[in-house]
Amino acid sequence: MITVSGALENLVRQKPFIEQALADGILNLSAFSRQIKPELEKVLKKQVTEASILMSLKRLIPYLEVSVHRKIEKAAKGIGDIIVRSNLCDFTYKNSETLIDRQGELILLFRNEKEVFYTISGGVFETTIVISAGFADKIHEIFRDENLIASTPSISSITLRLPKDNVKIPGLYYYVFKQIAWEGISILEAISTTNELTIILKDQDVDRVFSVLKKSN
Repeated sequence: MITVSGALENLVRQKPFIEQALADGILNLSAFSRQIKPELEKVLKKQVTEASILMSLKRLIPYLEVSVHRKIEKAAKGIGDIIVRSNLCDFTYKNSETLIDRQGELILLFRNEKEVFYTISGGVFETTIVISAGFADKIHEIFRDENLIASTPSISSITLRLPKDNVKIPGLYYYVFKQIAWEGISILEAISTTNELTIILKDQDVDRVFSVLKKSN
C-alpha cells in the first residue's frame, strides 16, 4: 500500500520546478502542503492532513538536495563552448502567406556569407529574425511588404553547447535561466536546437550573463 511519503515523492518527481525549488529551500512548505493536498488525496483515495504532508516534505527535502543538485550540476559541467556574438538586431513579423517566400530570399542571399549570423524562429502567429546589424537594410528591403510587429537594435547572443543527452535531463534549461533571473536580467529571446541553446540579450547584459554561466559551468 502506497504511503503518504511515497505518493508525495512520486508527485514531486513529476514537477521538476517544484523538485528544484524544494531542493533549493525556496518553497513555502505550508503553502505547498495545502496546494498539493487535493492531488495527494486523489492518488491515495483517502484524506490526509496538512501536518502529515508537511512532515513527509521535511523528510524528502534532504534527499532532494543531494539527488537534484547532483543531477543538474553534473549536466551543467557537460556544457561545452560558450559563444558570444555582438552587434545584432532582431525583427518580428506577423505571419502571412508570403512571409515564407521572403525567408527563402533571405536564406539564398546569405548562403555564401560566412560572417553573417542569423536565426529564424517561426511561431504560430509571428516570426522573429535575429541577424547581424550590418544586414539590417537587407531585411528592410526583402520584408518591406510584410507587417513588422517589433524590432530591437543593439543586442547580443550567447550560445551554449549542451551535452548530447540534455533532452533527457529535466530542469536543465530551468537551471540556466534561473542563474540569469537571479541577476535580475531579462532575456529577449531564447532559441534552441537539439544540442544548442542561444540566448538573446541587450548588449549591456552580456558580460554579466557570460560571467554567471561561466561560474555555473
